[in-house]
Amino acid sequence: MRTSVGTALATVTHGREAGVSAATTACEQLSGTQVDFCQVFCPVEYDFDAVLEGIRSVIGPDAKLIGCSANGSFTQSQVGHGVAVGLVASDTLSFYTGLGTGLQENVSRAVREAVTDIPNALEDHPYAAAIALSDGLSGVGEQLALVTQQKLGPEVFIVGGSAADNHQLEATYVFHDGEVVEDGVVLGLIGADERPAMAVAHGHEPLSDPVEVTRSDGPTVYEFDGEPAFEVWKDAVREAVRSEFGVEIDDLEPSEQLLQEILCEFEFGIDQGTQYKMRWPWIEDDGGAMHFAVDIPEGTVFRVMHGRPDAQIESAAETARRARDDAGDVEIAGGFIYDCACRGIVLGDAFDTAVEAMADELEIPFVGFETYGEICMGPGQLSGYHNTTTVALLLPA
Repeated sequence: MRTSVGTALATVTHGREAGVSAATTACEQLSGTQVDFCQVFCPVEYDFDAVLEGIRSVIGPDAKLIGCSANGSFTQSQVGHGVAVGLVASDTLSFYTGLGTGLQENVSRAVREAVTDIPNALEDHPYAAAIALSDGLSGVGEQLALVTQQKLGPEVFIVGGSAADNHQLEATYVFHDGEVVEDGVVLGLIGADERPAMAVAHGHEPLSDPVEVTRSDGPTVYEFDGEPAFEVWKDAVREAVRSEFGVEIDDLEPSEQLLQEILCEFEFGIDQGTQYKMRWPWIEDDGGAMHFAVDIPEGTVFRVMHGRPDAQIESAAETARRARDDAGDVEIAGGFIYDCACRGIVLGDAFDTAVEAMADELEIPFVGFETYGEICMGPGQLSGYHNTTTVALLLPA
């Protein structure tokens, strides 16, 4: 049998029915009769317990299951707002999962709890990759990536995404077997005989000169270069917004949807030498502060970036190409994709085109969701949390 992957997306509104439908369709694509691993992404409008019950009724009691709440979801052939499932049947891969709680209060303790039932070493496999799904509103994504690598070991590749709630920014959830948890992290460790492939890319380019964070508190930035943060950002994007959107940035109120869309297209980037790491901001009031999904220390140097829609589509295809290149001669069975919800806002209906671009490049089954932040961290890296990127994990056959 080796490894086979089945994917499906069900948009029926009833939770259990959606779970049964997605799992049944995905099961039909597997070459084996036993499901070993399941990853599920589900909008907050659904009854999570009912969805998981429906999936479990199809895949049986023994399959390892992880997942989280999502904005939109997608497979290689479908994009929509529904229950997305990716199933793996394999006699060459091993799967181990764990759940940690109280993530925001103590990241190290939450990860330690999640790895309790995960072996320290996979003696039967020379390679390992981990999936980390976490509360998207915790603000600890960068710390989570680092601590997870510390707990699992420096040779483990880590990918994943932050759970989402359809831009409500109220509460996000992770799933482990039959449990649904807020403020938690779920881990899935994959042991493999061939190295899983991974890649990350974004479609932004620098727009402004560097600016330094001169006053911040956790994830809230109050000043750049001694000036109100929001005003500095508006000065940087004013001409580009006028040209592309035909509006004056100063005329938009913080609550307007158009401003939120513009904030997703004009984010911040941290120069890492060969590339920029993206950081997504949002505005909650007109007091001049900008809020981020992770802590932003004073002294951080940013550039305001511009991510045009066509560049976002190309970056999705680039992620797929990089992952394929990373796989080399290894045959690939399928994959998981973690794609930022900001890209969904920027692209709108063209998000389908980005998914099609990945499907054309990969030519394998895959499932993914729109996240509030992405993880892609290889051995030896000191930073692994991203915004407005596409992250891919490909499973060897």
